[in-house]
Amino acid sequence: MVPEKLTFSPLFRRQIEADFSGGHITSDAGLLLLREVDKQHQLTQRLAETLVDQRDSTMVRHQLDTMVRQRVYGVAGGYEDLNDHEALRFDQALQSATGEVSVLAGKSTLCRMEQAVDRQTIVKAHELLWHHFIEQHDKPPKEIVLDFDGTDIPVHGDQPGKFFNRYYDHHCYFPLYVFCGRHLLVSYLRTSNRGDARHSWAILALLVRFIRRYWSETRIVFRGDSHFCKPRILAWCDHNQVDYIVGMARNTRLETLAAPAMDKVQEYHEATGDKLAVTFRFNYKARSWQQERLVVARLEYGPQGPNPRFVISSRYDEGFKLYYEQYCARGDMENRIKDQQLDLFADRTSSTQWWTNQWRLILSGFAYTLFERLRVHLKSTPFERMSAGTLRLKLIKVGAVIIRNTRRIRVLMSDSYPYKTELSALVQRLVPT
Repeated sequence: MVPEKLTFSPLFRRQIEADFSGGHITSDAGLLLLREVDKQHQLTQRLAETLVDQRDSTMVRHQLDTMVRQRVYGVAGGYEDLNDHEALRFDQALQSATGEVSVLAGKSTLCRMEQAVDRQTIVKAHELLWHHFIEQHDKPPKEIVLDFDGTDIPVHGDQPGKFFNRYYDHHCYFPLYVFCGRHLLVSYLRTSNRGDARHSWAILALLVRFIRRYWSETRIVFRGDSHFCKPRILAWCDHNQVDYIVGMARNTRLETLAAPAMDKVQEYHEATGDKLAVTFRFNYKARSWQQERLVVARLEYGPQGPNPRFVISSRYDEGFKLYYEQYCARGDMENRIKDQQLDLFADRTSSTQWWTNQWRLILSGFAYTLFERLRVHLKSTPFERMSAGTLRLKLIKVGAVIIRNTRRIRVLMSDSYPYKTELSALVQRLVPT
């Protein structure tokens, strides 16, 4: 039984008392910001349209679009589990954000929605991300770079497709992510018993075909680490006018070809004691290739000895620019994956159904996309380059008292909220009068 009054230790001569009579108070008033962004782009509405509602319409209480908003906004607000919604369904900030004024769906209803997802739903959801990507450009760009990378999601139960991966040293899934800049294009769940490049060729082909339907003159660049240096992918890029900048694992033939340049780097280090890194370009043909390709070697020699790295490219730019400015820029993608995995709970793949776990990656991806659309309105502010987790902490997790009647919903935030000036300006940009 909950006591009517809580008594804390006094502060000087003042007693500190607390009770539960404050009315409707939320810690997520900032979800209304995501609501405004979502209204502009109709992301959750369009995502809900990818689902097939097989319920008896006479028995339906919660609409699919509302439940999809509830889940995406919940992930954005820091609530990763369906169990959280047993209490969260009564939160009036979330209700207002989703467009409801009554109790939202519980965990069981949301679970049934997720378990109804199939392969076709996932395909349509990805196509929606691709359409949204196209819509964010007023005119076709001259060039876009498609970054491919995989990561691990630990698996602790009896989920389907569970395998032990020797590299990560645990049972896991191995999703593939594709980004173009900060735009998420693919979050594709895979088992971990295959290599990084599994299905990458097929996904690249689908993406290129889709993009060229709208941007026929745009130069497309495929970029990935050495795990994506596969003959089939490179040959397909050559035959379809797709450029590539891909890492390449070192081998004795590459090291032999780069040896004259590495000897000079070593001589410099031995003479000065300083670490030196240079780039060296040469043509190379592996046995499985039908033609020679350009290789850029990053040659470094320091106290630990030689440390060569190799990149293969279809572009004949200057070596330093190609390696440091073009290839190494793919490292920013790691931060985007961290947003997905650490801040937006893409790793909550605990369902015993494969497509449900894939759907949860999609929900995380759409929560990320909402934050990116919000970020557009944060240019030239301190929030512009913050991670999704930091944006949530500063703009979404805002405490407020909610007073609701038939005419008005009042959200009363604290006078000491440290970002009230920035929040006020953001709302004016989102909801112009």
